[in-house]
Amino acid sequence: MRYVAIGDSFSEGMGDERADGIPRGWADLVAAALGAADPQWRYANLAIRGRLLEPIVTTQLDAALAMSPLPTLISLNGGGNDMMRRGADLAHLVRLIEGAVERCEAAGVRLMVLSGADPSDHLPLGRVLRRRAEQLTEAVRELTARHGVLFVDCFGDAELRRAGYWSADRLHLNAAGHRRVAGLVLAALGVPGAEHRLDDTAAAARGLAVQARYYRQHVLPWVLRRVRGRSSGDGRVAKYPAWTSVS
Repeated sequence: MRYVAIGDSFSEGMGDERADGIPRGWADLVAAALGAADPQWRYANLAIRGRLLEPIVTTQLDAALAMSPLPTLISLNGGGNDMMRRGADLAHLVRLIEGAVERCEAAGVRLMVLSGADPSDHLPLGRVLRRRAEQLTEAVRELTARHGVLFVDCFGDAELRRAGYWSADRLHLNAAGHRRVAGLVLAALGVPGAEHRLDDTAAAARGLAVQARYYRQHVLPWVLRRVRGRSSGDGRVAKYPAWTSVS
């Protein structure tokens, strides 16, 4: 089998960095689990942080479907960065995802669509983001059901909303969060016993000093990038653009 992940920071693995600084993340974990018993297993990851949905389902999907040999499985996640911008057009996002579904159907490649985990409990203006994400998730659920495409609903996983699964920026999952998502994906693919759950139930500190540091280190840089029209993914390339083996 040959598996390609396309998407944004969620699929790139941001927040679960290895010792060498390269993100690992749920897609790497899924690829390693699925390929553990098969030395011929191959994996590629074309996801890049900050990407909007349109370049994911065009540039990244183009590259995935142009790989030789052709992938047998593609995972798709996107839309989170779109929903954090004013004037997000949810109907347009659904049409983009449906176009990706139809392209994979025509190519004979199995597609798996994921909704991103829900960070809204920990973010400024989180209620607005959650309302948009709920609408997109339900629309994608209906779309994938209509096409018979596997849908993994990470957004609806209440366990993932706990603070212990999130990195310091409160927007990206940490290593535990990516392990949790990998378990959800593997379970959806029929691999038993992969669920990951935190034992620690302690609440994260949210004092005034902690909040001030959070806004200074994470919120302000994000706002400045938006003002300047920049993205965290500017200048970055895919971490595994060609077929590779995963240990």
